[in-house]
Formats: sequence, C-alpha cells, structure tokens
Amino acid sequence: MCERGAMSSEPPAKVGPSQLNEPQAEAVQHAEGPLLVFAGAGSGKTRVITYRVANLLATLRVPPYRILAVTFTNKAAAEMRARITDLAGAEVTEDLWVGTFHATCARLLRRHHDEAGLTSKYSIYDDSDQRAVISRVLKQLGLDERRFPPKRVLGKISAQKREGRSPNEAAATGAFDESMLEVYTRYDQALKTADAVDFDDLILLVTRMAEDPQSAAGRELRERFEHVLVDEFQDTNLIQYRLIRALAARTRNLCVVGDDDQSIYRWRGADVRLIRGFHRDFPDAKIVKLEQNYRSSGNIVATALGIISPAADRAPKELWTAAEPGAPVSVRAVRDERDEAEFVARVIADERERGLGARDIAVFYRVHAQSRVIEEVLRSRNIPYQIIGGMKFFERAEVKDLLAYLRLVDNPRSDADLARIINVPARGIGTKTLERLMHTAAEQQLGGLEAIDAAVEGSGLGTAAKKKLRAFRELMTELAEASQTLPPHELGELVLERSSYRQTLQDADTAEADARLGNLSELLGSIAEYETSAGATGEEPTLNGYLQRVALITSVDSMQDEPIVSLMTVHAAKGLEFETVLLTGMEDEVFPYRGLDEDELEDLEEERRLAYVAITRARRRLWITHAGQRTLFGRTRYLESSRFLRDLPANAISHEGSMPASRRSAPSAWPVRGVSASAGTWTAGFSAGPRPGERIVDHSSGDDIPPDEAPVTLRAGDSVRHPRFGEGIVERVEPGVKPIVVANFPDHGTKRIVADYLKF
Repeated sequence: MCERGAMSSEPPAKVGPSQLNEPQAEAVQHAEGPLLVFAGAGSGKTRVITYRVANLLATLRVPPYRILAVTFTNKAAAEMRARITDLAGAEVTEDLWVGTFHATCARLLRRHHDEAGLTSKYSIYDDSDQRAVISRVLKQLGLDERRFPPKRVLGKISAQKREGRSPNEAAATGAFDESMLEVYTRYDQALKTADAVDFDDLILLVTRMAEDPQSAAGRELRERFEHVLVDEFQDTNLIQYRLIRALAARTRNLCVVGDDDQSIYRWRGADVRLIRGFHRDFPDAKIVKLEQNYRSSGNIVATALGIISPAADRAPKELWTAAEPGAPVSVRAVRDERDEAEFVARVIADERERGLGARDIAVFYRVHAQSRVIEEVLRSRNIPYQIIGGMKFFERAEVKDLLAYLRLVDNPRSDADLARIINVPARGIGTKTLERLMHTAAEQQLGGLEAIDAAVEGSGLGTAAKKKLRAFRELMTELAEASQTLPPHELGELVLERSSYRQTLQDADTAEADARLGNLSELLGSIAEYETSAGATGEEPTLNGYLQRVALITSVDSMQDEPIVSLMTVHAAKGLEFETVLLTGMEDEVFPYRGLDEDELEDLEEERRLAYVAITRARRRLWITHAGQRTLFGRTRYLESSRFLRDLPANAISHEGSMPASRRSAPSAWPVRGVSASAGTWTAGFSAGPRPGERIVDHSSGDDIPPDEAPVTLRAGDSVRHPRFGEGIVERVEPGVKPIVVANFPDHGTKRIVADYLKF
C-alpha cells in the first residue's frame, strides 16, 4: 500500500537519472535559465524536483545554501527534503532552503526584521488574532460590525495585500471607499504597534525588500540564491510570483512546476494566468510537459481526462498511463444523503474486508456540511474516521490560551494576545477596563503590556482595576524572567501553574474540563517534541522558534497516521492520494456549486478543475455518488446529477443504483448570495418546497468559499437596502415561498418587504 501524503505517487529513489522517463530527465538536466514544467496529475513532478535539486548539487556543484525550493504545505516540504536527502545525503542537504512560502519568508524576515520595522521576536497573527484586531479597529472608528463583518473586511484587506498594495496604494486604485481605507490603515498600524504580522505580510514585506533596488536587504536577498524552484506553481498569487521573480532576477534560474488543470484556489488569490502566461515574462523559458500518469489505473485516468478536456483555455496536454485499466469507475445513483451515507459505509466495509487499510480510503465532498450524515452512519457502524479541515487542535480555546500567554512572554507588544488572556482565567478585569486599556494602547501607539503601565500610572481607572492590572503585569514580568532560563515546555508548565489556569480547570471537575486539561498536556508534549527534534538537527530550541512553527501549521499537516478513514472537502484533498476514493454529492448546484451565468464562467471552470483534482486522487478504485434529493440547511431539494458526469467516457465507467422519479427541470441560474434557512432566517432563491436550481453552500467553511463570496446569513439586526426606503435594520424574517423581511427604515418606519427586492 502507498503511504498517504502529499508526495506519495512513487517511492523515494536511490538511483540515477536512468529511473526517469525522457521528459523527466529533460527537466532534471536543464542547466541554467528559466524552466516551466507542466506536470499532469500523478506524473512524477516530485521526482523531477528532487532529482533536479540533486543534480544541481552533484553535477553543477551548486552550494546547497544557494538553492531555494518552495512549496505550499509543511508536509510537502518535509517530504521533499526527505527525498532529496535520500538522493544526496544529509551532510549535503542540511543547508538547503526547502519550505513553504510563509515559512521561507518568516525565516528571511527574521534576518531582515529591522528593515521591515519589526523586532526579531515579531508575532505571526492567525485568523482569530486578526479578527480581534479588526474588531477593535471597527470599534475605534465607530463602525457597525453588521455593516462591516470582520471576516469580510479582512478578506478585502487580504486581497489588496495579495496584489502587493499598501493602504495608500489601495486608495490610488479606488478599491476602497473612505471607511474601508481608514480600516485598512488603522489595521496596518495596529499590527506594527503590536510588533506583529499576518500571513499576507510575511510575503508582502519580504517581496517589497527583494524588489527595492536601493535596499541593502533587497540586494542581499537577490544575491542569496542561484536557483529557485517552485512546486504547485499554478497555486501562486501575484505577490508570491513577484517574490520568486525578484529572488531569481539576478540569475534567471527559475524553475516552476505545476498544472493549470489543478488550479483550484482562485478565491485565495491564486491566478491560473501566471502559469499560462509564464512565457511572457520569460520568453526564452524551456517548456517540458509531464503527461504520463504513474498514480492511477487506466479507467481513472480516462475519467479524469474526460472531465478536464472540455475546459476552456487550458494548456494543450494529454494525460495517459501505461497501467492496466483496472476496475471501472462506479457512478452510483442514490435516493438521498442517507442512502448515500449507507452506501459509503458499505463500500468502506467491503474495502476493509478485501484487505485495504483504512488510512488508504477517503471520502470527499464539496462542502463540510455534507459530512454530517456520513459521520452519523460511520459512527453507527463503528468505523473510525477523521475530519480534515474541521476543528483543528491548535484552534481549541485552551490551546490558544496557553499559546497566547507564551506569545505575550515572547512579544510583550502583542495586544491581541494580551486581550485574549488578561482575564483568562477570570481575575476580575472587566470589559470596560480592557476597553480603556486598548484605547490607551491605540492612542499612544503602545504595545499591550506597555499600555498597562501607562494605564496604571494614569488617572482614568479606579483603585481596584489598577490593582488587578498590576497583579497581571507582575505575573507577566515573572514569566518573562523565567523564560530566560527555562526551556519552552517548562515555561508552559509554569504558565499553567502561576496563572491558575490548570487549577481552575481541575476545580471545575467536569468532563469538558478534563478534556481541556488533556489538550493542554498534549500541547506541552508538542513543545517537548519540538525541543527534541530541534536539538537533533543542531537547532537551538527557543520559545520563538516553537511559536513560529505552530503559526505555520496547516490542516493537512495535522492529518493523523492512525488507521482511520479520512473525510474531507476536495479542496483539502489537493496534493494527497488514496487507494480508494468515494466522491460524494455530484449533483448540479452542489458540485459544481455555481451557475452558467456568463459572468461566472471562471467559477465554473474552476469547479471543473476541482472535479479533476478529486478524481485524480484515486489510485485503484473510485466511486462517484449523486442523489436524487438532498437535505442541507433544513431544506430538501430535488437535484439533477452533475453536468460534469455527462463528460465521462462510457467505456471507463459503470452506472449503479437507481432513484425514484422526481420533479425535474433544467437547472436555473444560481443565486450569487445565500442565506441560512434556519428558523427566523431566509435563503435567497430558495422556495418553501424542494425544487431544482437552488444553490447549496457551506455556511461555516472558510476552506471552500472565498470570504468575499461566502454566503451571508440574514437575521435580526442585519442591515438591508431598499431602492426606495434606503438602508434599514432587519427585525425578523417570515419564511415562505416568497420570504418576507420585516425591517425598520429610519425615515419610513417598519416595512414588510419581499426579500427579493432587498440588497444585503
């Protein structure tokens, strides 16, 4: 069995270029100048990259520290390094630069932090930290979060950063109105004051330095690497491309490997035009196409090619395999999601019965909400499983609390961490005190702990509040002093003891508290493991080093290696492979989830590429299910099978199952916006009864839908706009065939309006 993972199409090789096919060898042996490798699914692109690096080291005698290899996940980077080491030896590869974009930039930024206006111990803020900062900014500006939802605001700011635009540059393009521009400016300033960066900043700041001809750091960055290699190039966004182009500008030895057919992250800023238009920046680039698939059976390859061939504007290439046809791809018609889940459980049981390991089986769906019924059935059958991309260990409240204490010790200016744990566990520091503290910090541009000193010395707080703040400040001072001598995991133990966090959970004496204590012990174990692994590689284990490593962890990196079945969205499956795959929910309005509107053609094309990615994850067996009706978000809908299934080659598939007759009609245009259909809310375009042509989306998963296009839940308190009455506030929603929104308009009073006539 293959080991599941981002790079497991082939075993690590210990032999020479004779193990490469002709196009692979051509790419490996290309000496200098730009190189574009179109690598089809399962075509051995990892082998090409690893052999190419080994060839640079052995044949061209390029020093290892002069080679940069970049990919998109820590798991893929670790696998890449391991395979290069297997080829070239640990003593040679120790100084190689192999990592993700974010990890590489974090490392470079620590070397050039002064030029970026940071200290060497700057913090990396994750999504929840960013939301906390943006919420404070909105409050400072008097902006209502109902009109400026933090997640959406951050999405808009992120989009500007991915284009390389500062607040002033965003203003020049007209991308933001006055309010949004002020939010972006204040957010940017808040991060600087906190000595912190978000994930976009990691790349943006390094790119600005690398592109600056007058910058000493920029000159050092441009001279550092002789060869730059980029994996999954189709997933790069503009600022990432600008970065690698700048780093390779001196030598022009830029090798990019990717597949435009697998570009599925447009909502994250990935621009498929970069790989398709690479020759415009590098007209002399050598182009090599890897078209032989080594991963999948013949029928799976034929099915994948059937899906992707009708795509518009794809680079001309074919996918083929010398493998046997294998079992036909099974397209299974089921009655509903319950029938689908029962079928999934039967297939898993049958596959296990024939000797397949559970870790080699995966279930895919378009959105996380589809997993609920599947999970229920798997639990009822005692089939162990893991959800990839759901609640992650490092997102749990108690884990984030302890990490916030440690980050505040490491970076006393981090106000997001201060705000999180200043009253955790409860120590009597109320909301008003915290608001006054944050106001002082913003007004005087102070870091979190500095603001405590200023607030205590000032006259705005009462005696009791000052006493509690002093006690917290003394606690943090004690922990900071201890951090100078204690190893990180012992410092974590001290935090739990001196903050009374552990004692508070022990006193609660509940099952939930016990689980949280277990997670804290797991975190301390994680820190200890980091210390051991760092020491084994000669790296000095530091608190800052651990915090940086944790900040860059992705959902795929946290996949367990235990013998359990994996459930995940197709987006989360990118880069993985399994012996057996069950692709569920292949119905129009579910997969693809967008309509045939001309303005949304790019979305439909990306959905097609997403289906191609899903199919090409399977090695030997592939089942595709589609339901005649499906209940999601409290609504039952009759659905047509996915239009993509019409493109499957008849000689590679077999049809199974049957559905009861149902009302059918041609798919309608899919609404752009959706609203939750739970009690008191309404879903745009949904009728009271089931009908085809209704959009189904996941309301909770940021992994599936871009922030700017995510569904918007309409409920009491939300803002709406009417062409005649202007802006109003929703009081309630009356569901029905034509849902009614009851809203209050300042100049016109309360009105009952059909939802179709409102903008929100």
